[in-house]
Amino acid sequence: MDFTDFFATLREPTPPIRLSPALQALWHDAHGNWQEAHALVDGAPDADSAWVHAYLHRKEGDQTNAAYWYGKANKPVYDGTLEAEWRTISDALLRVVNHRGKKRRRPTKGDKDL
Repeated sequence: MDFTDFFATLREPTPPIRLSPALQALWHDAHGNWQEAHALVDGAPDADSAWVHAYLHRKEGDQTNAAYWYGKANKPVYDGTLEAEWRTISDALLRVVNHRGKKRRRPTKGDKDL
C-alpha cells in the first residue's frame, strides 16, 4: 500500500486490518478520533509508534510530552504543520511495508549497494 492507497482508505468507516498499529493510529487521527489513535500507540515499544505518539501529543498541545516521544522515536521535534507531519509520518511508515503488508528489513551499515 502506498500513500495514495492509504489516503483513499480514509473514506471507509474502518481502517484496513493489515495496517500496523502506528498506521491505524494515523488513520483514526485523520477521522478525528485522537483517543483511539493514542490508545493504539500508548505503551507500544516500537519506534514507529513512538513517532506517531509524539505527533499526537504535539497535536494536543503537550510539547514537553511530544519532545519525550520524539526522543524515543529517535526523530527530531517536528516544527512544520500538523498536516505536513501526518503526511510525512504516513509516507515514511508506508515505505517500509510491501504490498503484502509485511515490513521490509531496513538497510544496515553492512549492506552493499546493488
